[in-house]
Amino acid sequence: MLKLNQETIMGMVRGFQPACVIIAAAELDLFTLLQRRPMSAASLAKRTNGDLRALVILLDVLTAMGFLKRSGDRDPIYSVPTAAAAVLAEGGSGCMLGMVRHLGNCLRRWSELAHVVQCGKPARRRASIRGASEDLTAFIRAMHEISAPMADPLVGTLGKVNFTHLLDLGGASGTWTIAFLKRNPSARATIMDQPDVIPLAKQRMRRAGLSKRVQFCAGDFMRGALPRGADLAWVSAIVHQNSRTQNRRLFAKVFKALVPGGRIMIRDIVMNPSRTSPEAGAFFAVNMLVNTPGGGTFTFAELADDLASAGFTHIRLLRRGQAMDSIVSAGKAVAPPRNAGS
Repeated sequence: MLKLNQETIMGMVRGFQPACVIIAAAELDLFTLLQRRPMSAASLAKRTNGDLRALVILLDVLTAMGFLKRSGDRDPIYSVPTAAAAVLAEGGSGCMLGMVRHLGNCLRRWSELAHVVQCGKPARRRASIRGASEDLTAFIRAMHEISAPMADPLVGTLGKVNFTHLLDLGGASGTWTIAFLKRNPSARATIMDQPDVIPLAKQRMRRAGLSKRVQFCAGDFMRGALPRGADLAWVSAIVHQNSRTQNRRLFAKVFKALVPGGRIMIRDIVMNPSRTSPEAGAFFAVNMLVNTPGGGTFTFAELADDLASAGFTHIRLLRRGQAMDSIVSAGKAVAPPRNAGS
C-alpha cells in the first residue's frame, strides 16, 4: 500500500513536469531531428522555427534527464542516446511518438479536471502546435502503437475463433483485423471508421498483404447504418467512449447487423463492482471524463445488462485483464425464441 506523506504526495504532484518536457520535445520532433544529425541549439532553432533561449532551456533539461547528450561548452552539440531514439525518434525500433503526442493532447485536457468536475462537461479541445490534422494522425498511430504488441498474443488467448466475416468497428488502421485474419486464412473483414481514417487502414492492409480480403466502410458507426452480413463484430476500445445509453444503441445496431448465430466481442477495461480496481481503469474513467460527454469505464454487470437489452444471449467474460485487455463475448441466437403460447 502506498505510504502517504509529504514526500510521496509532492512527488506525485510534480509528476507533470517531466511529462511536459518529453511531450514538448516530441511535438517539436527534436529527437528525430537530432537522431538524423547532431546539431547546435542555434541550428535546431532554425529547423524548428523556435526561440533560441527557450529551446536551450528545453535542451538542457532533456540533457539533465538523460534524454539527450551534449558535447562541448562554447557552442554545444546535442545528440540523442540510442535508447531514447528507439522510442522517441521517427523510425525507431520501438517508436511511440504517436502515443506520446496523443498523451500531450490528453494532458492539456486533464489540466482542466477541476473545472470539468464543477461543470460536468468535457474539457475544451485545443490543437497542439502540430495542428488538428496531425493530432488525429497521432491518435491513430497511438492506437496502433499500443495495440500492435498485444493484438496477436491476446487474440491467441481466445483459442479458435470461428468466423467467416469480421466487422471491425472503429478499426482504425486495422491492427486487430490483421491479428484475426492471420489466424483465419479463409475469412474476410470489413473495417468501419471515419472517412479520414480509412486511408490509413488501406495503407496498412496493403503492407500486410490483406487488401483483397478487407473491405472498407467510411462512416460514423454511432450515427449511420452498420454493414450487414458479418458473423463476428469486434468492438475494440470503443464502449468506454460512450454512455450506457449510447452503448445500448450501439449494441442494438450490432445485433441487427450480425447474421443469426453471429457474436460480438468487446475489448475494453472491465471494472470490479466498487470501480476502484483495476487502478488503470479508475484513471481511464477520468480520461473519459475530461474527453467525452458521457464516457467511462464499466463493470461486467453493466455491460451484460446493456448487451441483453439489445437481444444478445450467452454473455460471458472471456478474459479479465488489468488494463484495456478484458474481453466480453455475447451471441445472437440462430433463430428467435418461440412465443410461450405457440
